Amino acid sequence: MSNPLALIGRTATYLLLLLAAFISVFPFFWMLVGATNTSADVIKGKATPGGALWTNIVVFFTSVDMPRILFNSFFIAGVGTALTLLVSSLAGYGFEMFRSRFREKIFGSLLLMLSIPFAALMVPLFIMMANLKMINTYQAIILPTVASIFIVFYFRQATKAFPHELRDAARIDGLKEWQIFLFVYMPVMRSTYAAATIIVFMANWNNYLWPLIVLQTNEMKTLTLVVAGLTSAYTPDFGVVMVGAIFATLPTLVIFFLLQRRFVEGMLGAVK
Repeated sequence: MSNPLALIGRTATYLLLLLAAFISVFPFFWMLVGATNTSADVIKGKATPGGALWTNIVVFFTSVDMPRILFNSFFIAGVGTALTLLVSSLAGYGFEMFRSRFREKIFGSLLLMLSIPFAALMVPLFIMMANLKMINTYQAIILPTVASIFIVFYFRQATKAFPHELRDAARIDGLKEWQIFLFVYMPVMRSTYAAATIIVFMANWNNYLWPLIVLQTNEMKTLTLVVAGLTSAYTPDFGVVMVGAIFATLPTLVIFFLLQRRFVEGMLGAVK
């Protein structure tokens, strides 16, 4: 016979999980339903599908240069993610594999920089980009994100589980350090790379504040900026805004579901 207290505890746990799931899923449900309704229905709080989806899609595509905006977003997020993974994994590999009496002090100083808010860096960073003639360019968005301290920390912690015997065996076989990194380390750490890809891509794709400051023409704007701009109108069309939000959400969902299994393995520190 089951324990009544255990049954009550299990029921309470499931209820809390259901509540958490509802809170997590409801914004997506509201976004999908809102995209099918008119702005007036969204304002009224209508929570059932309507018949304005096609109209909202047409208005959105006539208001926005979608091919150019998607190119900007994918180029910035894709190139930024690739460069961040390369630079940060190299740094994490170096911090863990090469010993120096200053190593921990330098690494500790880097971690301390995580406490500096981005708002404190915006003005000097903007002045730097202006002096380099990079305002309103892709470089101004990508370069400041390449050296991610958090991703360096993440790769260093993951590298602690990397089998050093593989590195020693590769050295005996005559491989140089860069060959060990490319042909031994990267394939073994693919789960870590997958998890880092999701984290970095989502951060680059959803980046709002810095692109808002640096990108000054409509031709250079990203999808995040465009969707935010739709809400700043005097009378925003919330149905159209929901359509834009769907298009802005889809790429991150696709990346996550494609790499979901690797993401879990990478977060658990799996090495294969």
